[in-house]
Amino acid sequence: MRYMKWIGLAAALLLVGACFMPWVFIESKNLTVTGVQTTGTNFGKPGYFHFILVAVFFVCTLLPRVGAKRLNLLVTGLNVGWALRNFFVLGMCSGGECPAREAGMWLMMLASVLMLVSALFPDMKVPQEKK
Repeated sequence: MRYMKWIGLAAALLLVGACFMPWVFIESKNLTVTGVQTTGTNFGKPGYFHFILVAVFFVCTLLPRVGAKRLNLLVTGLNVGWALRNFFVLGMCSGGECPAREAGMWLMMLASVLMLVSALFPDMKVPQEKK
């Protein structure tokens, strides 16, 4: 698994890009919602929390410390949880109308899961104890 660090970093960049892509389209209001542009809704700006988690992920992935790898597991777990929250809350049917999920939403989920998988398999040598 020597390429997992680079796959995780590429997935983090994909996540940042997916936050600027359309996530859902609400037909009755003619709104396209992205991770950073949610004008006309009460969703807030969910992409900004992904940006914070991606920044911490980058630092923890590049540091060769055991504590950084453990923190990386926590950060990627939070990221997947936030991605699932966004997937269900933004795509939820309301008032008889279901918004159409766009490509950015699916890429956001894929990138978050890839980041978690890369955090599960870090490129790190375990030091051997001498007897």
